[in-house]
Amino acid sequence: MERKINHPKRFLWLTALLVVGLFGACHFEKNTLNGDGTAQVLQQEGDLCYQGTVLRGRSHGYGVLWLKDSVVYAGQWKDGKRQGMGTAHDSKGRKITGRWNADTLVSGTREDAAGVYVGSFNSKMMASGHGEYTGNDGSHYEGHWENDAQTGKGFALTAQPKVKVGEWKAGQYLGERLTYTTERIYGIDISKYQHVINKRVHPIKWNQLRIIHLGTASRKAIHGQVNYPISFIYIKSTEGKSLLNPFYKADYKQARAHGFSVGTYHFFSIYSPAEAQAAHFLRHSYISQGDFPPVLDVEPSPQQIAKMGGAEVLFKAVRTWLTIVEQRTGKRPILYISQQFVNRYLPLAPDIKRDYDIWIARYGEYKPDVHLVYWQLCPDGRVQGIQGEVDINVFNGYKEVFDEFKAKL
Repeated sequence: MERKINHPKRFLWLTALLVVGLFGACHFEKNTLNGDGTAQVLQQEGDLCYQGTVLRGRSHGYGVLWLKDSVVYAGQWKDGKRQGMGTAHDSKGRKITGRWNADTLVSGTREDAAGVYVGSFNSKMMASGHGEYTGNDGSHYEGHWENDAQTGKGFALTAQPKVKVGEWKAGQYLGERLTYTTERIYGIDISKYQHVINKRVHPIKWNQLRIIHLGTASRKAIHGQVNYPISFIYIKSTEGKSLLNPFYKADYKQARAHGFSVGTYHFFSIYSPAEAQAAHFLRHSYISQGDFPPVLDVEPSPQQIAKMGGAEVLFKAVRTWLTIVEQRTGKRPILYISQQFVNRYLPLAPDIKRDYDIWIARYGEYKPDVHLVYWQLCPDGRVQGIQGEVDINVFNGYKEVFDEFKAKL
């Protein structure tokens, strides 16, 4: 039976003992030599007991350290120090399974009565660096930690559920203070308006594309110089049941040829049947293996929604388009909507809110209670290689999450 260690001072003394590897001086109750020069031993000194292999008088290989009847550490050792995979209990009695290096816990999983933490640790076996915590109540936090508390940039889903994205300090949420750095994953969306400016046609210089400005539509916290690579590009293909982007096919081919992840979107019209719009989109769009999911861009004003018969009529049409496109392409579409639309109308369609990823347009900081996948952070950014203003987007996650997202395409 395991029990908690309730002697922090003694725990610190024990850690120091492990670092200098003093178990060679312990009393040997059993000593069985192995062919590789190690010995299977049971060492005991006061309340401490080590059972496992030793080499030249130091713990080496697999071994278990006990404090009275509690397991302090069970796992791999090297030259008297914890090295490799092992399980330990910290000064609060919390169980940690992770990877050790030179007697220091580097990363692992820690369980407590309220949930599970997975991530990095410091030398005091406290959560520090990047990590995730999932509570038994369904809450979740992913981001930066210092001394066992959320501190820095992070993303949280609380038990209600509510989404919190921004800055934390000592476990307290300070608000949506997203800082833009080279570590974030950026993308752009384009249409004919990136080609036709003041009736002049401009080419896109595909081998030069870099994000060089995040626009002025809102105040932003930016760390370092804005000179970001573009990781994905969405291109408008169709609108309504008859309109086409004349540059779509050439832009799609060029984007793929230059190694960009590409997606295609349709601009929804309140004046055309959803079936006809879906057919028009499918007839004129490329949806290839590895492409990002197709997107339905829904931007009607409250007046337009009222004119077509209200939100119920709108959502019926949206469901029709989404269903047809998913059945034909095998990819579940993403819904592009504004923060105002999320707040005012999306609660009236709980099935869409539950089942579909959302690309949100909000030019301040965002507060989405949705399955957020992209966020359009400005409509007036600048991209080297493109004339005029460009919509800039950020993926909801860092490289590891982005790679997982792409792997599922």
